[in-house]
Amino acid sequence: MVEWPTYGGDAGGMKYSPLADINRDNVRHLAPAWRWETRDPASPPADSGRPAHPGNFQATPLMINDTLYLPTPLNVVVALDANSGREYWRFDPQAYRAGQPSNGTGLVHRGVAAWSDGRSRRIFINSRWRLIALDAATGTPIPSFGSNGEIDLTAQLGRPVNRRHYTNTSPPVVWGDLVILGNGVGDRLAYKGDPPGDVQAFDVRTGKRVWAFRTVPVAGEAGNETWEQESWRFTGHTNVWAPFTVDSARGLVFLPVGTPSNDWYGGRRPGANLFGEALVALDARTGARRWHFQTVHHGLWDYDLPAPPNVVTIRRGAERIDAVVAPTKQGWVFVFDRVTGKPLWPIEERAVPKSDVVGEAAWPTQPVPSRPAPIASQGFGTNDVIAFTPAVKAAALAQLQRFRSGPVFTPPSLEGTVTNPGAIGGAGWGGAAYDPETNTLYVKATNSPALWKLARRPAPSDTNDGDYFTDPASPSLGVVVPGFERDSAGHPIPALPINKPPYGVLTAIDLATGSHRWQVPIGDTPTVRNHPALKGVKLPPALGVAGAPGAVVTRGGLLFLTGGGSTLYAVDTRNGRVRWSHDLGTVGYANPMTYRTRAGKQFVVIATGAGPNTALRAFALP
Repeated sequence: MVEWPTYGGDAGGMKYSPLADINRDNVRHLAPAWRWETRDPASPPADSGRPAHPGNFQATPLMINDTLYLPTPLNVVVALDANSGREYWRFDPQAYRAGQPSNGTGLVHRGVAAWSDGRSRRIFINSRWRLIALDAATGTPIPSFGSNGEIDLTAQLGRPVNRRHYTNTSPPVVWGDLVILGNGVGDRLAYKGDPPGDVQAFDVRTGKRVWAFRTVPVAGEAGNETWEQESWRFTGHTNVWAPFTVDSARGLVFLPVGTPSNDWYGGRRPGANLFGEALVALDARTGARRWHFQTVHHGLWDYDLPAPPNVVTIRRGAERIDAVVAPTKQGWVFVFDRVTGKPLWPIEERAVPKSDVVGEAAWPTQPVPSRPAPIASQGFGTNDVIAFTPAVKAAALAQLQRFRSGPVFTPPSLEGTVTNPGAIGGAGWGGAAYDPETNTLYVKATNSPALWKLARRPAPSDTNDGDYFTDPASPSLGVVVPGFERDSAGHPIPALPINKPPYGVLTAIDLATGSHRWQVPIGDTPTVRNHPALKGVKLPPALGVAGAPGAVVTRGGLLFLTGGGSTLYAVDTRNGRVRWSHDLGTVGYANPMTYRTRAGKQFVVIATGAGPNTALRAFALP
């Protein structure tokens, strides 16, 4: 039996499996083995406000002792037979009762965490503002944990918050007898006193809080001076919504911290704004900061650190380097000594464009690593527009001319700035996978520009009282080609993306040298391939797909991933060649995982679908 005991396969999140039962030579025979339906309703009841709805099924299951543990989009925790998908139990925290969360995605959740003392096992789900401990054998809450099996994560924050504005989409981590977690805050929320991003650790047995780390430091704490005009008193977000990881032996927790409020205008928070958009290493015992590196100063681009940092060991001849890797939305991969925080390759502070928005003081420089090279396209201009036909190119240029564009880190503006990479990266929450035998890091990245157009807020509300706002729900730049606005039945024809393909790429990086081994398009985009304006045009065999999910890598020489599309791929780790694929018939917006049961069979499992039509799909050799 080979288990998958944590979200990333191991506490350090390598997303690596030593299994080779399924390998390059036999993967062509991989076939569906079983399917489990979540049975999430489309419109569950809400006590007040907008009813919640299930979003994408984004979970990556744990596999422990031949049992899978995972959450559905509605945060329902289930235990399944890892051999057959037969359901053992389910626990419904009724997260939907609080109505629609503020994150704009519907209810989603990516995983659970497990703890055991060798006699009993607990499963932890961080559902919105609640942390719940379940008996792994029965799925029932453990009464001795907090109050009747749960604690309120907002109860001990530095200021009172609206609990409905506090949420969680990524699993906690467990180190020793501590369960440690961050939180999510919707980008739409931007008001003084919005929920802070404090990271908290709780005793796994009692639920008592052991420590907390403030990502916006108060007076007397390191980094407080980077929040000018006392903006630390009221600025929220700066939260760790993405999964994070642990160096178990050393007791180091690695936090990928997000953007301060609000994501696109920082006039009310002058300064560099530590620890926003920084990789922070904490002592897991106490929550004390050991080191940090800020990947974006005074963030204005929604460049949250989106992915779990990979805790890896790199071999350089006889030398062994214990490192931590941070893939970023802006398309860089930062690599540090995990104990000292020293970069493995030089990082330069480079001058970037200024902002001309009244009240905004964009930071004059931003850090750029010398290695590895970017994994995504950066910046945007006329040479980057889609150009399959003269009419398509002309429509794209006409769209681009309406807005401002330029190199990476060109700030948001009142006329609108085309930002590349966009809101989903570069790298997304699926992060990277690392093969320790070959020193190779594999990262899925997206090439999808975003439009950030600021506007004066006419009147403050209880969810946004900022001077300027933008609409995070519609950042994409669609190109409508004249003559192709509607089909013969009068239905709107989907817009084309403004940029050239590939829209998604998979990159292999040698971490011993920082060099790219290879980069290939991954996935396809049917709305482009089948667009009537491109009928008869010869398109690339793979357009790539935009999306946040990442890969799992195995000793069998394979990477399994969808990249965010509806096809599951098995990719050769040596060259990026697709060795096998399976049309899922619906989106596969999750990281896959793999395991071997006691019966000796290796399975590859992925969550698929969105809304009420969601299922966990398992594949195996016949």
